[in-house]
Amino acid sequence: MRRTEFISTGMYVPERVVTNDEFTQWMDTSDEWIRTRTGIVERRWVADGETGADMAYVATTRALERAGLQASDLDAIVYCTLSPDYFFPGTGVFLQRKLGLPGVPCLDVRNQCSGFLYGLSVADAWIKSGQYRRVLLVGSEVHSTGMDLTTRGRDLAVLFGDGAGVAILGPTEDGGRGVLSTHIFADGTYAELLFCDAPASARRPRLSHEDLDTARIYPVMNGKEVFKHASTRMPEAVQLALKTSGLTTKDIKMFIPHQANLRIAEMVRRQLDLSEDQIYNNIQKYGNTTAGSIPIALDEVVQAGRLARGDLLVLAAFGSGFTWGSAAIRW
Repeated sequence: MRRTEFISTGMYVPERVVTNDEFTQWMDTSDEWIRTRTGIVERRWVADGETGADMAYVATTRALERAGLQASDLDAIVYCTLSPDYFFPGTGVFLQRKLGLPGVPCLDVRNQCSGFLYGLSVADAWIKSGQYRRVLLVGSEVHSTGMDLTTRGRDLAVLFGDGAGVAILGPTEDGGRGVLSTHIFADGTYAELLFCDAPASARRPRLSHEDLDTARIYPVMNGKEVFKHASTRMPEAVQLALKTSGLTTKDIKMFIPHQANLRIAEMVRRQLDLSEDQIYNNIQKYGNTTAGSIPIALDEVVQAGRLARGDLLVLAAFGSGFTWGSAAIRW
């Protein structure tokens, strides 16, 4: 039976480190306030002119080098982001151009924090069906250029960072390895609880002076509701992934949740009765990189040698939409 395996991973984060203390220059906050509520200590911001496609390109070249592959070995690109470099076209084609792959299809996925898992479900289906052999799955975000750096926007501005992570996926005939299952969900009932109103084609014009003056260009979030739903939906999705494959939480070698808030990750860990050795968090260093958070964390886990052949890896995410999902992978 053909399954999808992770051939290689790669990541890139910008050089600029932004500490919690730096935010005190722009807004009424403190390092203690941010750490207590989020677990975040620092995050990375892009340099002027540095784009999501630029970061994804570096992450991709690292993944290709580790796998001993050339860019020409890639058959398709799935690019996941909530922060495209331009309103259109999607950012996947800009990465494709950098890689020198004219003709290779590019699919852009706009499922925010759940983007990498939505993208994985698509890439997994393509590979299992034989439509494409090697798929580049990307999660890349530039948040720093879209945050309200005033006291008005502090609840969100301190959360997010920039970065990119990728995985090169391909087929394996080893029935004991690969992606066991993916599970993705959505509930638009809560769409405006984590939301950015402008610019948008639903508005005429798509961007106005009023939008700028009233801060509609910045994201808004009902933190309590997001926390409540995330801490419920992620454990549910994990349990479903395990049940589908006849496994339990005791079988998990490594659980990587979306890096939204350290308090959420800890609550999910406790609900699943996992040990601290079974979960990986890096939000302390990078903040929330949305679609980039799981692949960045995965690459760090892989490079640290914390996954061996045959280990069970479980991924889970929750975010805007509301959207959420999980995946179980036999490494």
